[in-house]
Amino acid sequence: MKKSTKVAAAVLAAAMSTSVLAGCGLVTTNISKDYAQVIAEVNITNSANFASSEYADYADVIETSEITKRDMVAYFISTGYSMMQSYGWTYYDTFNMISQTLVNRQVYIQYAMLYLLDDETEDFSAEEYRAAVDAAEEGDKALAALGYFLSDTERAKALYDTRVLFNTSLDSQETAYIEEESGTSSTETARTTPTGVNTEDEDYYDEAYRVYTGSNAAANCGGYETQDGSTPTTRRKAYGAFLASLRSNDLVTAGEDTSDIESLVYFKMELENSYETAIINKMTDKFETAIKATVTQEVAQQVYDTTYSRQQRAFDADLSTFTSALDGVSDTSFVLTAPEPNYGFVVNILLPFSTTQTQALESASADFGDTKGNKFNQRADLLAAVRGTDQRGTWFTGTEDYSFRVNAESAVDNVYIGGDASREYLFFEDSLLDSTQYERIPNYYGRYTYNGSVRKNDRDEYVLTPNRISIDEFIREMEGYLSQAASAVTGEDAYTVSGGSYVSSIGADDAITPAQDNSAYYNRSVSEYYNADGTVDYSKFVYYAGKVDFGTNGFDANEMFLEGSAENVAYSVINELSFAYNTDTAGLNSYLGYSVTTGRTSYMAEFEYAAQLACRLGAGNYVVVPTDYGWHVIYCTFSFVSDGNGGVADPYTFIWDDIDREGTFSYYFYEALVADLVSDYASNMQNDAIDTYLDCAVVYADRYADLSGLDTATS
Repeated sequence: MKKSTKVAAAVLAAAMSTSVLAGCGLVTTNISKDYAQVIAEVNITNSANFASSEYADYADVIETSEITKRDMVAYFISTGYSMMQSYGWTYYDTFNMISQTLVNRQVYIQYAMLYLLDDETEDFSAEEYRAAVDAAEEGDKALAALGYFLSDTERAKALYDTRVLFNTSLDSQETAYIEEESGTSSTETARTTPTGVNTEDEDYYDEAYRVYTGSNAAANCGGYETQDGSTPTTRRKAYGAFLASLRSNDLVTAGEDTSDIESLVYFKMELENSYETAIINKMTDKFETAIKATVTQEVAQQVYDTTYSRQQRAFDADLSTFTSALDGVSDTSFVLTAPEPNYGFVVNILLPFSTTQTQALESASADFGDTKGNKFNQRADLLAAVRGTDQRGTWFTGTEDYSFRVNAESAVDNVYIGGDASREYLFFEDSLLDSTQYERIPNYYGRYTYNGSVRKNDRDEYVLTPNRISIDEFIREMEGYLSQAASAVTGEDAYTVSGGSYVSSIGADDAITPAQDNSAYYNRSVSEYYNADGTVDYSKFVYYAGKVDFGTNGFDANEMFLEGSAENVAYSVINELSFAYNTDTAGLNSYLGYSVTTGRTSYMAEFEYAAQLACRLGAGNYVVVPTDYGWHVIYCTFSFVSDGNGGVADPYTFIWDDIDREGTFSYYFYEALVADLVSDYASNMQNDAIDTYLDCAVVYADRYADLSGLDTATS
């Protein structure tokens, strides 16, 4: 699916329910008359530069845009208040920012209209534009002027976005009433969810979607879903509070029909904002098309080669530059080489000691015969009793229930139940299956059932009992799930899970000697934990090791994020298991996991050794090792490997034919390149337009001096 940068629609802030301005004590005169004042006028044709511009022939098209004090208040409520709180701005700073923003936006919108009228690739004309505006009702002419430049689909999408905006605001207000009526509030912190959950496709809209006010039926609001515990009463209360706030700020006036929310002037104000945003997006898309025409294969390859060479020089000169870049790797920030092999990334899944076990370890005396004071045998005894549990319980019981029951109607294939037929719940149905509304969750396979029992009590509340599993049971779950998921690979070579065994010893060349079982691990003598020179032999702590084998061609970093590739399916399985069991929550939603360097690190020594070992063995290798926190299951997602000649093999290759294959390295590199160019180009175009024509604006700052002066009035 094509992705591009879009200007997000403003979200109604919490300020809406606080009547910020109405409570300031300054609004004592005729508020309607006061807010109707024009605080700025914008007409691009009045600029000294317009007559000599390429748009001079359209001088009779643009009409003056009047920005009212009411527009300022609406912007303050929807956006300005939250920005003020976030950045610590004064009222003076905030309202001057709002004035400048509204003026600049109107200058650019008028410029965009002229740009589109003059665009030979579009079928727009001044005559048709004037006819569309003349045909509109008096109160709808501004919408008609903007809407002329949008397709039916773009207008429908803007309307949908506006309706969602209002429902979202009402949802927030209604939640408070639901908790008030039930006498309870949600205090349970839901477990982190994967990035991308419930993310709508950027082009999706539902024509049947409506704003639910409680006076209409929720069932008649298309795809809108009510809040848990919602009733018509709680929704009407929320809508009443919403209207009260609008009235207090003169955003709803006497005579307006509040039973029809879409007839409100304020709704049309927000719809105009959505139309304006759609026009800006349309301009950005045109800029993207123009930029892509200039980025040829030769240009893209040159940028790749230049980036590679620059990184190579910088990394060789300063290791900290490399490690910093490694920590910042993302879909738009790439590390193409390394100063030496074996740097990489690992996912860490921590199955922790319980509080009681941690206390027991802290209070335990040193192992008998250990003159260094270590507790390796004592810890091993406690490790045998560690039990992990599925951490996704709050995905049932949190503020949102993400669960769904797997059955024939759910149409989810390859579900993993670990041999337990009673395990039948999965999560994120909307984002898991093919959907026109929601994007699929990236890097999350999604077929691992909740590991425990699920039932509901007589109050229709979930009662969850997670299964308690040992490290050996977790390993079986992981390897079983990895093996089953391999059938989902759509490429030529599926992976296999091979080499899994308990560890007897690890040689200096990282060769692993397998153990028959885990019994020797728990029965080592104290001396076996040490080298001949008395230093700790951290290889002795590696409990288990295995590998995802990517076949004869090996691991291909170019396809790490390509849905259906062996690399991505395996990573998606490990990522999902991390969400299921990992109590190291800092590792959730990391791009490739924790970065691992080749020297001393800040990680605990056992973890450091095992993570570095996994990176030396290469992507797909996994090891199990303990620390004083519990068991760590460490999976290498990516590492820089040796080229066999003392250097580093290049993990990536820029392939022009792959720039349209979403998920490939070449796709992301190309998209990042284009996005940067488009962003710069769009920003320059907008700044140039504003700088060129800003003299067309007349601002009456004295008319909103009471607002920008609130700091003094309220001090």
